[in-house]
Amino acid sequence: MFNLIGALLSGLLIGLAARFVYPGAVPMGWGMTILLGIGGSLFAGLLGGGYRGEGINRAGCLASVLGAMALIFIGRHLF
Repeated sequence: MFNLIGALLSGLLIGLAARFVYPGAVPMGWGMTILLGIGGSLFAGLLGGGYRGEGINRAGCLASVLGAMALIFIGRHLF
């Protein structure tokens, strides 16, 4: 249970940081911000360990924010 609460809180903090640092307005609700933060962490973890064949590993906070910003960029240019 604490893992789920920790994932939600860290996703929220990472998503808010990415939305704050990303240039321009990023309109989305709380739920999407949490999913953005969790997705950014998974994206950064996949890039960090995926090229060595290790699979997904836990990324650091800065890497997670950069991963979330990359997801915002990709989302804006694809849709």
